[in-house]
Amino acid sequence: MATLKHIGILAHPLRPKTAPVAELIAQQLQARGIDTWVSTRWTEDDVQAAVEQSDLVVAIGGDGAMLRAARVCAPYQVPVLGVNMGQLGFLTEIDDPQNCDSHFDRLLSGDYWIESRMMVQAQVMRDGEVEACADALNDVVVSRRLVTSTIRLEMYIDRDWATTYNGDALIIATPTGSTAYALASGGPILPPELRNILVVPVAPHLSMDRPIVLAEGALVDVIPVPNGHADVVVSVDGRLLWDLQERDRVSVQASENISRFLRMRGKNYFYRSLLDRLEPRIPVPSHPTWNDRKL
Repeated sequence: MATLKHIGILAHPLRPKTAPVAELIAQQLQARGIDTWVSTRWTEDDVQAAVEQSDLVVAIGGDGAMLRAARVCAPYQVPVLGVNMGQLGFLTEIDDPQNCDSHFDRLLSGDYWIESRMMVQAQVMRDGEVEACADALNDVVVSRRLVTSTIRLEMYIDRDWATTYNGDALIIATPTGSTAYALASGGPILPPELRNILVVPVAPHLSMDRPIVLAEGALVDVIPVPNGHADVVVSVDGRLLWDLQERDRVSVQASENISRFLRMRGKNYFYRSLLDRLEPRIPVPSHPTWNDRKL
């Protein structure tokens, strides 16, 4: 195992409650002789230089925080350790932010393993030029901006036309993203160690309604078909990347970058973690009967 000497801590920039936890973690690591840096309000560009010099980054928040940290760390092959302060925390490793101290003894003794996860790269092409480019750990989504109309999307696999979708959106996901928006849209669950590209249509109407699992080396192109009234956008891991014009092309393929997560649970953790979260999580209302409600 690599020696961990320089560790960064990223609080969630939009969740102030994560900042004190970040400072506490820094103190706990410093007490063990670890050089640390902390960033509480940051963008991906802000922390690149610090990340490049780090052996590990601790991300505090939920899955959104993990996605942000993974994107900034992947180009430098820096693993991410997640501390959950979100609602789901499917990608995080430590569930109790107040109990991090006990995990750090294991961490510094080398009692951990590194999990690698595939990413995809999205490029927006207009008139033969690259207009936008970004990596995604979860998914690339081509969708309508307004909810009042459907969109038509031509899909090509390895430059050959495959089908034309008519619906709300098209999700192009990694195995990590197969348990996110793609799962909610009827896609299959792919274990994180796979290196496949998943294509899932959202609410398709009179068009192909089955998910497609492609090989790692596949190239997926999506071209909006002009229909005169639907604005189309492309998003990467939930962030708006670009507003598409007619005949723009979104190209998605496996990225050269790989996300790395530090794990201390057993290597079969994925299925137990997933199934625990698929069970009902909705709390019983404080007034469970209609007659108890005050209208």
